[in-house]
Amino acid sequence: MDEVQLTATLQAMQDDPSFITQTAYRANTVLWPENTITFIDIHLAYLRAHPKVDTSIYISNLRLRLRKRG
Repeated sequence: MDEVQLTATLQAMQDDPSFITQTAYRANTVLWPENTITFIDIHLAYLRAHPKVDTSIYISNLRLRLRKRG
C-alpha cells in the first residue's frame, strides 16, 4: 500500500465515528507548535520510521484495536 492509499485509509478511519481516532499531545513545540499531532500523522510517522512493517496487517490490527465496542 503506497502512502497516498494509506493516507486515504487513515482519513476514512478518522472520519468514521465507529473508530476512536483522537489527536495526541506532543511536548515538542518546535515540531508541533500547537502541541498536538493528528491520528493520521501519528500512524504515517510510525510507518515511515518502520518501513519493513506490512501496512495491510498494520491497518487491519489498527481497525481491530480502535473500533468502538458496545
